[in-house]
Amino acid sequence: MIAKTVPRKDTESFMETEVPKYLIVLNGIAAVVYFIVLAFWFPRGNTVLFSLLIAGEIFHLWQLATFLWTIWDTEYEASFDSSYQPKVDVFITVAGEPVDIVQETVTAALAMRYPRHTVYILNDGYVAKKENWYEMELLAERLGVECITRKTPGGAKAGNINNALRETASDLVVVFDADHVPHADFLARTVPYFHDPKMGYVQTPQYYKNYAVNDITRGSWEQQTLFFGPICKGKNRLNSVTMCGTNMVIRRSALVEVGGIAESIAEDFLTGALMHSRGWKSLYVPEVLAEGLAPEDFLSYYKQQFRWARGSLDFIFRYKLLFRPGLSFAQRLQYLSSVSYFLSGAVVLMNALIPLLFFFFGIVPFQISTMLLAAIFLPNIFLTLYLLQRSSGYSFSFRSLAFSMAGFTIHLRALLAALLGEKTAFSVTSKKAISGNFVRLVIPHIVYILLVVFGVGVGIAREGFSPSILSNFAWAVLYSVIFLEFVAAALPKESYGFVHELFASRELAG
Repeated sequence: MIAKTVPRKDTESFMETEVPKYLIVLNGIAAVVYFIVLAFWFPRGNTVLFSLLIAGEIFHLWQLATFLWTIWDTEYEASFDSSYQPKVDVFITVAGEPVDIVQETVTAALAMRYPRHTVYILNDGYVAKKENWYEMELLAERLGVECITRKTPGGAKAGNINNALRETASDLVVVFDADHVPHADFLARTVPYFHDPKMGYVQTPQYYKNYAVNDITRGSWEQQTLFFGPICKGKNRLNSVTMCGTNMVIRRSALVEVGGIAESIAEDFLTGALMHSRGWKSLYVPEVLAEGLAPEDFLSYYKQQFRWARGSLDFIFRYKLLFRPGLSFAQRLQYLSSVSYFLSGAVVLMNALIPLLFFFFGIVPFQISTMLLAAIFLPNIFLTLYLLQRSSGYSFSFRSLAFSMAGFTIHLRALLAALLGEKTAFSVTSKKAISGNFVRLVIPHIVYILLVVFGVGVGIAREGFSPSILSNFAWAVLYSVIFLEFVAAALPKESYGFVHELFASRELAG
């Protein structure tokens, strides 16, 4: 039997990923033509600035090429045998989260329609020095589930899971974060794929049920629609699905073979790569089967994004897994493509600085007319944005673009930490909103906007309202608006003022 999943409700529109092949080809051609014209046809301006810009365009071309390759076919179907029903251990990882949140997840796990599953609370509250650690044992007793309270620290979430592996024995292991509430059919929709003896793990989307609470939850979710939509679906045919840490099923023997969950701040990403290198298969089920909580405050969002970026960059700088034997060429490219996203911060910063360099110093990368540049730039960017929209079921939004680009400061900080080998501790994302003014985290964005305002005046004083002033002003305004969305998210709601009215009250679904 072959199982084919389809979107079941409006919240799953990001799964509608089919894109006409001609559109993918056209987008690729437009990008290559744009690069060739920039690199070899236009007269060069400042040599250093030109070189940096071309380096950035090569990076963009790499990102687009791997994206187009990934989404070329997103309708992969795997063999599904509903009669396959092995024993399953369900691990709910807990490290001090509120009891009511954990209770909801445990109750839903018990209610999953499957004949042979045992639910465990993996209680890391004791070693994490959380005051409510004992409450988890009482909760487990009250709900009739097992509670494994770890007393020996080490390895954070990975250590917690590995400790539980030693105390359990079922063929399959399911992992849910404390806030990710499974649907009743979670096991019925995932376990049957393991009738294939080489299936190592099955991943489902990390969906946020609180996405509509505020700008931060919306931004957190909308950033992920492109990943959990066309990208993850496209990775299926390449056996390169990313392990995402929650809402997943893993074959115990495969996990034991790679030494358990890798003890890293990106334990999931690394573990999946290790399993791929040993020849195990992976599968992404494109259906929302569990619903979690997005960070509701800017500080929690910032920390989460930094942890993801830092952990992913370790894949290259610390573990050097791209050179690990056993990975196929396609898998190496897919992992490199995923990790390289977190290198984009340097390119965003460089592109944002170009208009400022013109305003203050009059230097440009090209000696061309504004209209000529627009003639080749606009068709290329239009096709790219349209493809992003089309491939994500029109769920890709301005907010997701803004959060991704304005997050360049997070990516740069993570890159510096990776290059210097700084140790970064694993931290659990807060499940309750932390109040406060986090403007310190967006100071670079505020400084940029102020420099644009001042720089425009300097440029006009030097050469009046020239075409170059107008084109660079338009580019700078675009970046300022993108950064302003990020700044608004960092401020407490009561201090948003006109910024809150401008961004928080409008829907930016396309």
